[in-house]
Amino acid sequence: MDIILKTDIAGLGYKNDTVVVKPGYGRNYLIPQGFAMMATDSNKKIVAENIRQAAHKAEKIKTEAQTIADGIGDMTLTIPAKAGDSGKIFGRVTNTQVAEALREKGFDIDRKKITVEDVKVLGTYEAALDLHKDVKHKVKFEVVSAE
Repeated sequence: MDIILKTDIAGLGYKNDTVVVKPGYGRNYLIPQGFAMMATDSNKKIVAENIRQAAHKAEKIKTEAQTIADGIGDMTLTIPAKAGDSGKIFGRVTNTQVAEALREKGFDIDRKKITVEDVKVLGTYEAALDLHKDVKHKVKFEVVSAE
């Protein structure tokens, strides 16, 4: 079943993308929730016109995302966490903590756009930032013991 996404959906696609999904997922979840619409010829024409009109605005947003990525560059963040003597963390480091560390450096990035691998031990890791459809960036962070 072909549908046109009305919003960005992680793992599926971005706004105005035409994607193929199973009929039940489209009919029973995406369309009733307002996340998508059927990919009919008339809807495709409407979306194409909207994309054409929004191209300039989208380029500005992409440029801002690229500026943020360039500003972050090869920055290494330091995230304190309570840890035992063996270096194992009590709990785990989450995308919220990475977002807060970025906010302290002057970069306001939504936590939902940050993907952190499973961090349970002190050390250096990478987080993936999904700043824009075409702008992805990785930021290094070091988990240190908070004494």
